[in-house]
Amino acid sequence: MAKETGIISWKELNLGVAITTPGNAAELRTGDWRSQRPETDQETCNKCSMCYIFCPDMVYSKNDEGFYVQNYYHCKGCGICAKECPVDAITMVQEEH
Repeated sequence: MAKETGIISWKELNLGVAITTPGNAAELRTGDWRSQRPETDQETCNKCSMCYIFCPDMVYSKNDEGFYVQNYYHCKGCGICAKECPVDAITMVQEEH
């Protein structure tokens, strides 16, 4: 172990992984990683569900009007939804921090 930093070498790591709390991914606020967020123009949206289908993080859910809305708590801002939207109803906007 490197005593001056307290960081161990990869050679000193134990083999295997211990999952202490399985199924906890929903608790992680991964949306804080993004620098851009998708915004949907509901007047242009045709409710085709392509954003829902292609989103790798499953952040979309259908609201009472049938539109797919983003859960920014988990959205990483990858832009796949905007790229796949056939009517260009989704645009990526810069996140204001």
